[in-house]
Amino acid sequence: MRTLSLAVLSLLTVAALVPSQAQTITVTFPATQSAKPLDGRLLILLSNDPSDEPRQQIDDSPRSQQIFGITVDAWKPGQPVFLTASAPGYPHTTFPDVPPGDYTIQAVLNVYQTFHLSTGKTIKLAPDRGEGQHWNLAPGNLLSKPRLIHIGPGSPPIAVDLTDVIPPITPEPDTKYIRHIRIQSALLTKFWGTPMYLGAIVMVPEGFDTHANAHYPEMVFEDHYASGMMDFRETPPDPNLKPDYSERFHLAGYNRIAQEEGYKNFQTWTAPNTPRYLVIKLQHANPYYDDSYAVNSANLGPYGDAIETELMPAIEKQFRGLGQGWARFLYGGSTGGWESIAVQMFYPDHYNGAFIACPDPVDFHAYMTTDLYKDDNMMFIQGANKRIEQPAMRDYLGHTLISVRDNIAYEAALGDRGRSGEQFDIWQAVFSPAGSDGYPEPIFDKQTGVINHTTAAYWHDHYDLNAILQRDWLTLGPKLQGKLHIYVGSDDTYFLNNAVYLMEDFLKTTGTPGHGVPYDGEVKYGPRAEHCWNGDPTLPNAYSRLHYNQMYLPQILDRIQKTAPPNADLTSWRY
Repeated sequence: MRTLSLAVLSLLTVAALVPSQAQTITVTFPATQSAKPLDGRLLILLSNDPSDEPRQQIDDSPRSQQIFGITVDAWKPGQPVFLTASAPGYPHTTFPDVPPGDYTIQAVLNVYQTFHLSTGKTIKLAPDRGEGQHWNLAPGNLLSKPRLIHIGPGSPPIAVDLTDVIPPITPEPDTKYIRHIRIQSALLTKFWGTPMYLGAIVMVPEGFDTHANAHYPEMVFEDHYASGMMDFRETPPDPNLKPDYSERFHLAGYNRIAQEEGYKNFQTWTAPNTPRYLVIKLQHANPYYDDSYAVNSANLGPYGDAIETELMPAIEKQFRGLGQGWARFLYGGSTGGWESIAVQMFYPDHYNGAFIACPDPVDFHAYMTTDLYKDDNMMFIQGANKRIEQPAMRDYLGHTLISVRDNIAYEAALGDRGRSGEQFDIWQAVFSPAGSDGYPEPIFDKQTGVINHTTAAYWHDHYDLNAILQRDWLTLGPKLQGKLHIYVGSDDTYFLNNAVYLMEDFLKTTGTPGHGVPYDGEVKYGPRAEHCWNGDPTLPNAYSRLHYNQMYLPQILDRIQKTAPPNADLTSWRY
């Protein structure tokens, strides 16, 4: 893969690039933190917002503070690393672009581990350490204490020392209703060449411990990594909770709303007439992202098979799941929406329905605002006399919040070779073949935006879900009939509705002469709804997203009643 001008440089080379008259920033770490050399991504953060540590203020929103990134290999204790003008940054792309002024500076080393893959390649990535692939929270990462500095002509050199380390995370305890399971995966351990684990949070029903003979339907809630059920609260809302403001939903006191709705969910879950079932939230964070997309991949390994053949049977054994296709269902939004339809398609007999909200691109003709097969550039449209920048995110009024170019710059600062742990990089890691260096083959050049159509062709054949449906419908369609339910806002923040339109166009043709069986599902749009509308026309998205574990239940129960085989257990879980 072509790197971002930040292939690891020797100290002498780096030092030579620093003009003698320019203000310098150097970073070191002491031998007390590690006597051995370290590999990783050194992140240098500058903030003019005193409300929090700089490491908590870096994101892809307009509020983001400044970040620069440098890949280090065999970095020795006490050895200074210079921030040079070639280090990629965001929002300012180079250090000389940063306006003079007072800033809080902090540095973080996202520590890499060396993996010897079963493919014969050796690569370096940040392993997940129980935090869901968040570099600013990952246990074992080194960091400096924030301090105030001045940047500008004539200012003195700045020396930063990584004297602190992020401590381990205390695991969430089990409760009466929220349980945890973690297993070592043989398939993933073989692929990665080191022990690899899968886990899940399982919400068990009222009466689970006293009805020992009951076995339960399983609702797999596909989502990003989480350590608990955020939409379930076993105690009343905290009356002293200081209200916050949700920029996403334009709501004051959204933290209070979340607690109130979580407690209502608990009350419904434990009510006498509630059907009893398992809610399963999978945990499959990996060295590339907080989630594997639940499919087999050349770069991530056989996560799909590991989940289906190792993790799900372990869950069903421990928590008495019915363990049969007619009694398993999928739902989720965004990444979880893509996973829900992909898993239903790739393992069609394992599940009896997928409720797919605001899915990541299901047709790469509409990879957000780009057609990967016809367009030449990811970042802009070439006009007759100008280039038109393409948006990556919009607000509810249609204002661009970040361009594709800036979104890529953000990821480039966080990591090279597809190691940012962010959205474009995980799509590339999941969907691409492995490159000659062992890292994912690029889908586009991150400096120019030029699309690699050879890689796009691989994406088309392996992970373009609409293309796969069209190619395989005559044989796959009968296994998916009545199982696909797709929901998306017509003004999705990430333009994900565009790909859904294309999939709907195909699904409408099913059942017509020459196009196999009808899909017998549904596709619905939320008028003017942003990311991630999930099909509830009665509540705004801010509320409906807190009810995933209940909102599809009527359709699921109806599906079970209509499709359960003779002698299926329809009673032990209805107490």
